[in-house]
Amino acid sequence: MIQPTQYDAVIIGGGPAGSTVGALLAEMGHCVAILEKEKFPRYHIGESLIPFCYFTLDRLGLVDKLNASSFVKKYSVQFVSPDGKLSAPFYFSKHMDHPCSQSWQVVRDEFDRMLLDNAREKKAQVLMETQAISFIEDGERIAGVIARGPDGAERPLHAKMVVDCSGRDIFSIRKYNWRVQDPSLNKMAVWTYYEGAKRDEGIDEGTTTVAYIPQKGWFWYIPLPNDMVSVGIVAEPSYLYRDGRDPKKMFEREIENNPWVAEYLAPGKQVGEYKITSDYSYRSKYSARDGLVLCGDAFSFLDPVFSSGVFLALKSGELAADAIHNALEQNDTRAEQFEDYSEKFRSGIEAMRKLVYAFYAEDFSFKDVLMKYPHHRADLTDCLIGNVDKDFGALFEAVSEFAEIPTPLPHGRPLVAVS
Repeated sequence: MIQPTQYDAVIIGGGPAGSTVGALLAEMGHCVAILEKEKFPRYHIGESLIPFCYFTLDRLGLVDKLNASSFVKKYSVQFVSPDGKLSAPFYFSKHMDHPCSQSWQVVRDEFDRMLLDNAREKKAQVLMETQAISFIEDGERIAGVIARGPDGAERPLHAKMVVDCSGRDIFSIRKYNWRVQDPSLNKMAVWTYYEGAKRDEGIDEGTTTVAYIPQKGWFWYIPLPNDMVSVGIVAEPSYLYRDGRDPKKMFEREIENNPWVAEYLAPGKQVGEYKITSDYSYRSKYSARDGLVLCGDAFSFLDPVFSSGVFLALKSGELAADAIHNALEQNDTRAEQFEDYSEKFRSGIEAMRKLVYAFYAEDFSFKDVLMKYPHHRADLTDCLIGNVDKDFGALFEAVSEFAEIPTPLPHGRPLVAVS
């Protein structure tokens, strides 16, 4: 097939954000190319989907495929204190009588391939093992990318819009030095996988567990298909590195700091390598410039505690697709066209960010907030499950009595809006 060199949109990255943008724009009739530097399937962390992922996945037409898949169904989340005391599972259906109250624990190589195949089926052109090398600039406007294909050859791909969905590669952020670290989130994560570890039965089989360890650190425990469990620790580097930097040793040490974790991992066998990441809480100085818009992790990553990463990728991809469609229909791809997109995306991130800051605050407990303000339970739950379009002003005013709430970060708007 002869490939065009002029597109309505070129999308950098074939993860959840890029696949969402590509599928929706193609469905709207636009000529779209998705550049994915790797060959699928490929590994990725971020396996637990929160309930409000449902709505974008439903728009993409993927809910039936997900329900028919081998992915473990997720109905609840539970918390474990450092002494091993388990909370009752919080069932999403008790808050919301809707199909979204059942979510999924996914294997990302399969999930991401499902999303990318869906974009391809909707007539987006998917170029695998093809990497964006640089932008094509026309004055102040981004007019496409130079792409390197699997044969090593480089060629220009011109586009009315370029969408950066490059994930943690943060293509635009690196190119223009736009990275801004979150001022107070300086955590690191260590994770691995266990086969044959203990899991609960029935609808509790897929429960996400957050198990606390000292100094506001925590384990995630996510049941996956084929008797596998994803297990990770998030904490301050100074805490995890206190006895050295061997990830296996620090992991085994922290297992003993929570009896529940020790009990559930005891029958299992650790498989694969230990993985580490740090310095992962950031935001781009800008969300867009003329001819360019950033989505998902290419724009911002917050923290893994509330499993918001895939949700924000999907939601930003959907918001961006609608904004790009409007811009293309108006033949106006200036950065100003993405003010509303930017505001909605930043607002969702800021709602989650406030909860993350509270979670890590010394001596903070959401239970204390709800004991004093029980009428805020619904708002708190809405924020945690991804219903971030609501006004949470009253909720965060209540939370601020128990923890310092951060002011919204000023950066992340379209370039022209702050120049």
